[in-house]
Amino acid sequence: MMKFLLTLLFLSLSVSLSSAENFLELRIPCEVGGIATAILPEGETVEIGRVKMIPSKVNNNAYTASKWASPSTVCATAVNAIHILVSVAGNKGRIISLVPSVTVAPAAVQGAFFSLDTEAGTGIFGGFAPMTGSSVSVEHEGNESALTDAPVEGDTLVIRSPLGASVYMADIENRPGGRVIVHGADGARVTARVIRPVKGVGRFGGSLYQERGRIRASHSGVICTATSSRGTVGGFQIMPLKHALTSPEMLNSWLLTQWLIIAPLPGMPDLEGTPPLFKRAFVPGPQNGDRLPDFWTQYGRRPLVLCRIDGGNWERLPEVEGRVDDGLMGVTHLRFYFPLWESGLAK
Repeated sequence: MMKFLLTLLFLSLSVSLSSAENFLELRIPCEVGGIATAILPEGETVEIGRVKMIPSKVNNNAYTASKWASPSTVCATAVNAIHILVSVAGNKGRIISLVPSVTVAPAAVQGAFFSLDTEAGTGIFGGFAPMTGSSVSVEHEGNESALTDAPVEGDTLVIRSPLGASVYMADIENRPGGRVIVHGADGARVTARVIRPVKGVGRFGGSLYQERGRIRASHSGVICTATSSRGTVGGFQIMPLKHALTSPEMLNSWLLTQWLIIAPLPGMPDLEGTPPLFKRAFVPGPQNGDRLPDFWTQYGRRPLVLCRIDGGNWERLPEVEGRVDDGLMGVTHLRFYFPLWESGLAK
């Protein structure tokens, strides 16, 4: 019954996407040596890597925030891994992952991931990365169904990532009680408040593969931004309150300075796994060899993070690498530009 309900949910998501907006379709064959491809809205097909390893099982003990995603959807997108929620069992997410052949991705356990010969931060881990909340299915002998277990050899994993956008920018006042203001087609609105501002930079491993002021990772409980150049490690994270309070691995966020914690407005639901910040929000974006269809897409799908220091003008984030507990001490405001595939917002 559960598999039947998930399949109905998947089919409704797919119909909604295909009829309402453009999407990026990613196809990963469950076959060693198979070619992974991205199909653009215009119909063009781009090769994004060769499969070097396929999963044989599901990771049944995933990171805590995975459980706040919807089953059969992307629950994390990053320069060094894509995680997909299969289901939730015993309050734990069950996931499979996609990783570059050379990387560090602790959440991807042995035997529960696809490995691609793609460079970290590029291809499906860069310009063609799917957003969180993207629908995921398995194609088997020409039939498509929701992902309910590890795919078997001969299947094809299909990810459909929406490309429309209802918001384009978020401003955060980096102080206790500061506003989180999102700008979109319906104007500006306050969506959350700052509980604990960020003051420092930490050694978030995947930032090794991203440029300063760009998104390293985004999932249903975290937005991670790089503060160092590609090839060095440094960054900070934004996290919703429930994740900070209830996830055992995040207890240090109350002791260290590398996390910015935000809370929902009074009377509003929890922020975990919800738009506009923790679902259908950010992707790593193109760099290096990624070539998207045109100039607009190439740069529009590249999220950018700016800051104001001591209330001054908007500027690039300071370049800080390693662990520096006061590395962002003077930052009073943060601005996040959301990725846009096309000019203009979705109607």
